[in-house]
Amino acid sequence: MRASAVVEKAGVPTASLVCDGFLGQGAVTAGGLGIPALPLARLVGHVDGQGDAELAANVRDVTAEAVIHHLTRAPRAETDSHDFGTDEIVAHGTLDEVNAIFEARGWSDGLPITPPTPEKVAAFLAEAADPADRVIGTLQPAGRAATVRNVAVNGVMAGCRPDYMPVLIAIAEVLADPAYGVEHSGDTTGGDAQIVLSGPVIERLGFNVENGAMREGTRANTSVGRFLRLFLRNVAGCLPGAGDKSTFGNPTRVVLAEHEAELTALGWLLFAEDRGFAAGTDLVTIARFTSGGVVGSIYGADPDVIAAYLADGLVRHTSWEAVFIVGFAPGTYRPLLAISPMVAKTLARAGWSKDDLRRALFRHARLPAAKLETYFGPWTNLVPGRPKLADLVAAGTADPVFAESADPERLVPIVTRPEDFLIVVSGDPLRSNAFAMASNGMHGFPTSREIRGHER
Repeated sequence: MRASAVVEKAGVPTASLVCDGFLGQGAVTAGGLGIPALPLARLVGHVDGQGDAELAANVRDVTAEAVIHHLTRAPRAETDSHDFGTDEIVAHGTLDEVNAIFEARGWSDGLPITPPTPEKVAAFLAEAADPADRVIGTLQPAGRAATVRNVAVNGVMAGCRPDYMPVLIAIAEVLADPAYGVEHSGDTTGGDAQIVLSGPVIERLGFNVENGAMREGTRANTSVGRFLRLFLRNVAGCLPGAGDKSTFGNPTRVVLAEHEAELTALGWLLFAEDRGFAAGTDLVTIARFTSGGVVGSIYGADPDVIAAYLADGLVRHTSWEAVFIVGFAPGTYRPLLAISPMVAKTLARAGWSKDDLRRALFRHARLPAAKLETYFGPWTNLVPGRPKLADLVAAGTADPVFAESADPERLVPIVTRPEDFLIVVSGDPLRSNAFAMASNGMHGFPTSREIRGHER
């Protein structure tokens, strides 16, 4: 559809083939591309769920006619699909009545919201460094503008405090960055955004970095995580059945804030420094992850043994995501490993840095080549032609590290480089656990923004 929109704007008619399950998402995407009436040719049902004869009949009787119709008419004119919002009052009534209106219109996440009254929105805007009408950027698939004002509105709704506003604006700036790929937020595999926070802002605003660091229970972590989901729904257009086609999805993720005091005591680099920023920078980083799980009760003091266990957790959560290592998006797989301060202390006591841990993970986090090939070929069909890793290396769509021999049982890494592992130190300082998360590659590539405070 994105290619079709470009061609239509150049004056050439097109037809985009869309399965039944994606027609709602197609309509939202078309509006965001500036052509709400972008021609869609329906593919009945799902092509993988039909036999050859049934598929041929549906294509002949339904799809082909639509394609011919669309290709023999004048191209659609571009229209402006941006919605910049106003100060219009959209609901009146009691708290329950307002919540019912917001839920009925799809503006809430199913939980009660704090009504964004003019007074509450004004309090948030007073904490912003920029005017309310500043356009932060355009969010796909809906093509709506992210503004300081609609950041404030959704911040109020999520239950944030006004002084969280600089953090919320930085989140919106990440979503508006083309490097992040917000238009993929509703893909069917259901990767969902995880906010990682670094810097003095964590202590200043009261984010939890210890027991239950990834669980609801602290207003800052929970409400800011909820803001992101509301903003994706209300501005980007990621609504179930429309812009959001996730088959299962994940629950709203709270903010993962790093334990800066523990890192400083160990002499390890902060996450902001890992991302290329100076120490002391308040930084928001967002990436999308498809799954995750605990690596529990890490035992012993041998750093290489610990790294092997952590690597095993990362491997267990990596499967079809292999297409973000090789194939159509090589080098974009960036799994995240959150380790407790106790684990970090054990590694540091042995003389290891974060980079030492990354290099050890690169050695240990490996799969047999034949297993990796099944993930992007026979089992998922995400890379056409069922190529071998050697074929992808020869074609230039995989790094040579994936074809160092012809042995199908050779071990190949789950990332292209050691630095592809994202490492955050957080959680209960008295527990030896970790949490491994598989990334959604280019569909939410790790993107960072510095948090700018209110200029008083």
